[in-house]
Amino acid sequence: MYVATTEEGTPREYPWKLNFDGISNAMGNRIGAVLVSQDGDHYPFTNKLAFNCINNMIEYETCIMGIRETIEHKIKVLEVYGDSALVIYQLKAEWETRDPKLIDYRKLVLELIKEFDDIIFCYLSQDENQMVDTFATLASMIKVNKQEDIKPIQMSIYEAPAYCYNIEEEEKNYHPWYQDILRYVKNREYLEQATQNDKRILRRLTNKYVLDGEIL
Repeated sequence: MYVATTEEGTPREYPWKLNFDGISNAMGNRIGAVLVSQDGDHYPFTNKLAFNCINNMIEYETCIMGIRETIEHKIKVLEVYGDSALVIYQLKAEWETRDPKLIDYRKLVLELIKEFDDIIFCYLSQDENQMVDTFATLASMIKVNKQEDIKPIQMSIYEAPAYCYNIEEEEKNYHPWYQDILRYVKNREYLEQATQNDKRILRRLTNKYVLDGEIL
């Protein structure tokens, strides 16, 4: 609880809060988040990931899902809380993003947060983030004071990483993210500076793509 004072006649917009967490176990990969309004109303939502991914990818998927839900609510001031130190500090630009699997995720988040007037990312320990952890496992529902605070739970299955859904058909001054894949599928060519490891990764990626005319 707190008391805040402002100059008379000056409106102040208090932030909504977003808590996110992902779970990976024998039952699969599940992501859950809770959006908390200025009045303390809770909006929980969850999804299942139907593709293979590492733990940090799961955390990014969860964060992105929560931010997208927040944008749909037309919220402009947001505090984001998560118990993944790596994801939080990468988004705060305090840690470098070196894992190739995470680079596109971070780029997508940085694009999404342009929709906000103010947004901050805060790290929580797992003990402090138990509410979302519990929800992500679907073991129980969060506690609320009024029946109308509980919103319907919508379940979806994502067949591909979040950033793959963000490709827009528009003219750009730079090559699309799949340019190297397209070049290899079409002409079996690598970049001149590609290392042996880069080539192996590219060959593995291209197994999931085919060429239909000029369309990958």
